Order: sequence, then C-alpha cells, then structure tokens
Amino acid sequence: MPPALRPAVLLAALLLLGATTGCSMLAVPSARVPGDPAPIPPKQVVLTAAQALDDTGGARIDLVREGPDGRRTASGTLVWGDRDEAALTVTDELGAARLTLRDGGIDLAYQGGATKHAERVTAESLDPAAGPDPGGYAGGWMTALVTNPGSRAYAIAQTDRLRSLGGEQLAGSTVAHYQGAAPVADYYGADRELSPQQLASVVGWYRQRGVAEIGYDVWVGPGQRLLRLRETARGSAGTTVTTTDVSPSGAGETTPAATG
Repeated sequence: MPPALRPAVLLAALLLLGATTGCSMLAVPSARVPGDPAPIPPKQVVLTAAQALDDTGGARIDLVREGPDGRRTASGTLVWGDRDEAALTVTDELGAARLTLRDGGIDLAYQGGATKHAERVTAESLDPAAGPDPGGYAGGWMTALVTNPGSRAYAIAQTDRLRSLGGEQLAGSTVAHYQGAAPVADYYGADRELSPQQLASVVGWYRQRGVAEIGYDVWVGPGQRLLRLRETARGSAGTTVTTTDVSPSGAGETTPAATG
C-alpha cells in the first residue's frame, strides 16, 4: 500500500542520479549521433515524472481492474498535498458506488445501500473481498483509489528494474513505454513507510494466490507527464491487470466535494 509521495525523498533520489542535459526526457531507443548525450535511464525518467505529477497537486484518474474475479472500474478526481480529497464513481461486484475522501476519511456509498466508512490506513476494509481484519490486505484496489499515482510510480522506479520498450502512440502523442517486474516482497518493500506487519500481510496475501512477482508498465509523455500505470499479477487463479490512466483535472475538478 504505497503511501503519499515523499517529495524530499524523491528529490534526493533524483540528485543522486545526477543531472542530464541536452537530450529528451523520453529514454526511447534511437540511432545516436556520436557525441550526443546518452538517453536518460528509465529510473530517472519515471522518478522525474512522478515528481512532476506530485507537484500538480491533483489529477483525474480512470482505473480498470480485470481478472478472474471480474471487472472493476473507477473514475474521478484525486487531490493531494495541502488537501486530501477524492470524488470517484466506482463499479465492482456489488454494483455502482460513490467514493469520497476528505482529510483521511473515506466514505463508500453504494446505490440503495448504507455508507461504509474507513480511514486511509484501513482503506482495504472497504473492499468487497476484504476479510474481517480491518488492517488486512485485499489486493490494493481501494488503496490505489486514494493514492497519488505518482507515489505508485515512485515505488515502481525504486525497484530499479525498468527497461525501455521504445516509443508508441498514446493520447495522441508519442510517449515512452517502460516495463519491468519484481518479486512481491521487493516491490512492496520499496515502500519504506510500510511496517513489517503490513508488508508481511501484503506478501502473504499474494503468496496464498500463487503470485511470485508483480509486473508493471509505465507510460511517460512529453513534458515529463505520467500518463498511465499498469500492474500485472499472475497467480494460480489467473492474471489480474490493473490499469490507471492519469490526466489533468478539468475546470472546477480540482476540489472534489466530499459527501456522506
């Protein structure tokens, strides 16, 4: 369960990687002219894009999760930084719902049903597949809905296993596509704010489902824009893929009204 992005830590990581000038932020393979600077390493590109997103303070997010248990979707706005807010329309196996976040408190209201409440640290308890333990792990869906996508990109970059797949078309422009995979413990262990108990809960959840590693893809567009994240978990019950598209908030969308 990646925490909110830590700008100071991210900035320190960027400084350690060193500054590179005179070349594109998109580290895509291309024919190089002798003397031209080398492409920026994928890790630095993704860290920079994560920081750029964090600096915006909010975005529209559209998530889709598909796997053996069915299809889930979520769309809406998420704000971080000085405010901690979200307003999302969610669909899952229980139907359509409205999820709102304000000051760390989450309310999930299904149509015709009672509102369920949780704090950010117990967001997983709102998952339809969650067990009785409010501090347990249920696959990360609910956590992803209330987490700055830049924070998740940061965790991906920290595994240091990204490779470039080159450029491709996305959202009307040429973007860089990066891909990698890491053992579950390494992927979630990159989150330094998870307690040993929380990390053990996450790793155990995936182990029970035969998932040995998490695959991930990141798409970064011009202007250091983080456009899409994808996490893939292949286990004994099948493959679950979660895709998050990130776009600027529309006019009037940067302050979602929390209700419930």
